[in-house]
Amino acid sequence: MLKFLQGNDKHKNEVPSLSRRGFIIGMAGAGLTFAFARSPLSLADPAQAAASGDFEPTVWYQVQKNGDIIVNIAKAEMGQHIGTALARIVADELEADWDRVTLNYVDSDPKWGYMVTGGSWSVWQSFAPLSHAGAAGRIALIEEGARQLGVKPEQCQARKSRVIAGGKSLSYADIVSNSTIKRSYTDDELKKMPIKPPSERRLIGGQTQALDIPAKAAGKALYGLDAKIEGMVYARPILPPTRYGASVNNIDDSAARDIPGYLKTIVLDDPSGTVPGWAVAIAESFHAANRAVQKIRVDWSPGKTADVDEAAVLEHGRTLIGSADAGVVVREEGDVDKAFADADSTLESEYLTHGVLHFQLEPLNALAQLKDGRWEIHTGNQWQSLIIPVLAKALQVPKEQIVLRTYMLGGGFGRRLNGDYTVPAALAAKALGRPVKLVFTREDDLLFDSLRSPSVQRMRMAFDKNGKVLGMEHTATAGWPTQVMAPSFLAKGVSGGKYDPFAIQGALHWYSVPSNRVRAISNDLANDTFRPGWLRSVGSGWVNWALESFMDEAAHKAKQDPVEFRLEKLVAEGKNAGSAPNSVGGASRQANVLQRVRELSGWGGKMPADTGLGVATTYGQERNMPTWTACVARVHVDRESGRPTVEKLTIVTDAGTIVHPDGAHAQVEGAALWGTSLALHEGTQLKGGRVGDTNLNSYTPLRMRDVPEIEIEFVDSSENPVGLGEPATTVVGPAIANAIFAAVGVRMRELPIRAEQILKALQG
Repeated sequence: MLKFLQGNDKHKNEVPSLSRRGFIIGMAGAGLTFAFARSPLSLADPAQAAASGDFEPTVWYQVQKNGDIIVNIAKAEMGQHIGTALARIVADELEADWDRVTLNYVDSDPKWGYMVTGGSWSVWQSFAPLSHAGAAGRIALIEEGARQLGVKPEQCQARKSRVIAGGKSLSYADIVSNSTIKRSYTDDELKKMPIKPPSERRLIGGQTQALDIPAKAAGKALYGLDAKIEGMVYARPILPPTRYGASVNNIDDSAARDIPGYLKTIVLDDPSGTVPGWAVAIAESFHAANRAVQKIRVDWSPGKTADVDEAAVLEHGRTLIGSADAGVVVREEGDVDKAFADADSTLESEYLTHGVLHFQLEPLNALAQLKDGRWEIHTGNQWQSLIIPVLAKALQVPKEQIVLRTYMLGGGFGRRLNGDYTVPAALAAKALGRPVKLVFTREDDLLFDSLRSPSVQRMRMAFDKNGKVLGMEHTATAGWPTQVMAPSFLAKGVSGGKYDPFAIQGALHWYSVPSNRVRAISNDLANDTFRPGWLRSVGSGWVNWALESFMDEAAHKAKQDPVEFRLEKLVAEGKNAGSAPNSVGGASRQANVLQRVRELSGWGGKMPADTGLGVATTYGQERNMPTWTACVARVHVDRESGRPTVEKLTIVTDAGTIVHPDGAHAQVEGAALWGTSLALHEGTQLKGGRVGDTNLNSYTPLRMRDVPEIEIEFVDSSENPVGLGEPATTVVGPAIANAIFAAVGVRMRELPIRAEQILKALQG
């Protein structure tokens, strides 16, 4: 029977109980690994495991003496079933019996390396290290099994947790329980572990139910909102009028003092500068804290951005784009200036996107306590390694004294990459000297969101007299999350200076253009007004919107079919030839998915009135891990109302090896629906230094009634696996916009696309 574990048994005596389900359960952790910065094998302790009768060749899994195999998952589980995928990698190479595999989501610890879950990196970065780790265990078990059977290792093979030699065999349970295997490996030995060829894989690519589903379906999975510790109190934040620079002048809580359970209101002193001007209401229950906030009056001095609105941020972006010295040149090929000077004709368009909120189902929350000289933070989080140093600064303790006991995430989508919400919980617990559980209401959550920044982009293309493309320029400006939160991840531009790679991903396309320039500009007004965040598909969700919409415009100017226009530029030569291990085949693989989606979608066929097909393609988000994706959207437009209806999305994806097919399909489907939502429904605008929408009465994501038919196909491939959680998000928006143009001849250049915009264009 498949099992699903949350947390280690060693934590059971110190774990919070369920708050809304009311029973004791083992502590859950969702660790996060950005990269295997050091060898996990060098951190394992085979001798200690052997002392208890188990076998632990690496920190990533343990074979117990009863044959159970516990795989440690150092990634956050937020609905993407990452534990199942990673366990399949280990189990395949280990030749494990899948029915004996258990997942163990771990807490933060230096031994897991740099901890983050995002960017569609998890399987891509983990595949090789976990494959080698599984192979190491398989080889060690074969060696010991051969010894116990009295044969040579080369006479043995492993299958389904058994070592087999002719007619004799031993189970892994027999081997481990009858010996003390202390085999360990050096880094060099690990890298040389023989990995099975794709033809011998028995679990990878096979169908299975995700191991996290039963616990979630039964209501047993632990989320941050479930955490409860004896003696804790509740807190609800009272947010200042601006994200930065606000300070509290006075608090009047007299009207709240008659609320049963209300204790006090405190102003947070934050040395990290994460939550300036914050106050929190403390109570014995969240209900009491919530009621108190509604009655407490706070007088603030706001920060300098109190009067900033959406129009100001966008206009500032336009000004920055108009300055030749602004920003950083990310790509410079050929002579772009000469191409435009020599052009017979040019095309130029501006593309806008408005702010997008995360709106994860589970509002932000964190529970903090000081226990035995160490700060424990109970919460769902995507990037422990980013927030732990911030917590250390806020609490003024060494980072070694902080542990994140991370839970299942009720939605992440990039919001929980920024763990800023843990800081006020920790500061409140420090001020009170007791555990504090901070819970955000939906309105608090949205006001404090790290929204996807509004953006402005300018696209230019130069043509000769025959319509051949001579040059291209892409300039993009928005708030830069990496600059604000993780500046060490900034990349060096070709013009000098540094830029946020996640605010320009998607622009470094695989199209062959004689001269090409890409310039990325940080919108400092956006950075000062709110904390820009990463949102599913990071920068590519809005960058590729401009690129692929513009490619369609360019195709029509050149009087070419939009698919053919793209195909003739997807040539696997030079920098676009691709390279091992991640981009083998280069632009030819993007051309392949584009050709295939053309076939599946019925491209070029006759359409009903006011109905059109639009196409878009992308390499996903990063050139060093391209996920080749193409989408054709079928859209009908009502000429009387301007309302667009997405009837069907056809998507073809080449993500290399597909580890967990059901999970992969769910990822692409979810990403496509989010892309649809971003294109037609989601968008907020800044008003008075804050987001204008704080609940679902005015912020209206895609509803079930608007879900289109979706056809998804994966290219059968044995190439290196790459990302799947986000790439489909990047193609849907421009495909829909291009379909609207094909349907009624109206070109949309602003997201979200509103019916009134289409109607106005039709009437104008």
